[in-house]
Amino acid sequence: MRRSALALLLFAPSVILSAPTGPLQAGAAPLPVFEFHSGFWINLHHFLYQQARQRRDAKDSKSAVPPAPAAAELSPAERAAWEAAVRYYSANFADTDLAFNSDLGAVKDKLSDLENCAELSGKTTKDCDAEFPPALTRALEAAALVYRAHWWPQHDRDNRRWIAQAAPLVRQNGVGLAQRLAEIYQAKWPREKIRVDICAYANWAGAYTTLDPLRVTISSEDPRNQGLAALEILFHEASHGLAGPVELAILRECRQLGKPIPRDLWHALLFYTTGEVIKQLIQPPPASASDAPAATGATATSSAPGLPNAPNSTAYVPYAVREGLYKRGWAGYQRALEQFWQPYLDGKADFDDAIARIVSAL
Repeated sequence: MRRSALALLLFAPSVILSAPTGPLQAGAAPLPVFEFHSGFWINLHHFLYQQARQRRDAKDSKSAVPPAPAAAELSPAERAAWEAAVRYYSANFADTDLAFNSDLGAVKDKLSDLENCAELSGKTTKDCDAEFPPALTRALEAAALVYRAHWWPQHDRDNRRWIAQAAPLVRQNGVGLAQRLAEIYQAKWPREKIRVDICAYANWAGAYTTLDPLRVTISSEDPRNQGLAALEILFHEASHGLAGPVELAILRECRQLGKPIPRDLWHALLFYTTGEVIKQLIQPPPASASDAPAATGATATSSAPGLPNAPNSTAYVPYAVREGLYKRGWAGYQRALEQFWQPYLDGKADFDDAIARIVSAL
């Protein structure tokens, strides 16, 4: 799995102008924890990838992004440029996964870094040389004019709309959530703000994370990422950068018991944890004098503030439950997490003991 300012690329038929600004904050005050971007090149990259996958197998695409326009909507030159770019992506990227392929991760990160650039070959600005294979550079630069004319304005508006909705939630709750999750996973939250690239299309899941550097890509048009779910998906994806202690603890327990490592247990645990933390944030449980005292040792204590005036707070359902993830082979994980991980989240159990009990129960 896997910084620069936002570029507003203004394309005319024969000239490309760039107007760099700062990261999108959707407000005067800077955001904590995350740095949002709606970058032209990375959006083009993901859209070409989605179009190539859609052509390879229509069932493989789960994005709300529409297919390419009918040929009649494109000029002959536009059609040739777009088709050449989609063919390149079909031949080189369509059979690979955005989240797990190192080559695609490198392309994504470079396009993020060069979002202020008007071109990718370095012909006008040396620092804008992406150092891609020449065929990829030609495909992207040619397709850029078509994308600008037919899709980018709407995609950028959708991205900015999503950021405008998510930014207040992050500004109000970001620091508390980051501290809470770092405490739970016994890890350190990154010192630098985590870059989040907002794209019309991200991948089949609607969002993914790549490491080294830790960066998140989220689809602004995916219905799964809207409203309060945006807060959960942001912090779930960021938690991929904190998962090391969890994965190591699971590995250690499996080795001690001579058991195979349960596939995706760590990922199910991340989904469960973020969902429960967000649910509690939206509607904190009432304090009770009869609550048992927290266990001693490495326990996770709840300190995140509640989210006032949250719409439909009583009806919030965590992502993994809402999308039926536990019904796809994770039912046993859900039972074990509810029985042994939830007490740890409540501050009534030890981290190592909780992991040990989960592994033993599977």
